[in-house]
Amino acid sequence: MKIISGGQTGADQAALDAAISLHISHGGWLPRGRKTEDGPLPQQYALQELRSSNYRDRTEKNVLASDGTLILSFGSLTGGSALTEALTIRHNRPCLFLNLDVIDKVKAAMLIKKWLLEYRIEILNVAGPRASGEPRIYQAVFDILIAVPWEEVQNS
Repeated sequence: MKIISGGQTGADQAALDAAISLHISHGGWLPRGRKTEDGPLPQQYALQELRSSNYRDRTEKNVLASDGTLILSFGSLTGGSALTEALTIRHNRPCLFLNLDVIDKVKAAMLIKKWLLEYRIEILNVAGPRASGEPRIYQAVFDILIAVPWEEVQNS
């Protein structure tokens, strides 16, 4: 099992921190210069830089590098999260979008587990809003990913 993301603040970094906490391999692709809205992503995160500094290129690379993409958001998808969903459709890749305005942490974790098993996801791309656009997203994504019964996913 591996969790990847684009390294942006918010959902992306929450996914990476959850993977580290759970001792799950992590990675992904990010723009040249390790670009995030808060400056360069710290080296503790094992992400690879693209030649491009374009966020769209990073998003597409992570969609293609994974077996499926999980998008977590409060409300409907906008900006980069909407682009991520569009790219999963374009490339015919599995995608699970969970609106955290209408689903709680426990239910979200169980739906994620079911989806991971159904699509045999081994490399999971996690996406969602950046911290500046949704201050609640980091903690929500971290808590949900920690609540997923990963041992059941990995042992199936």
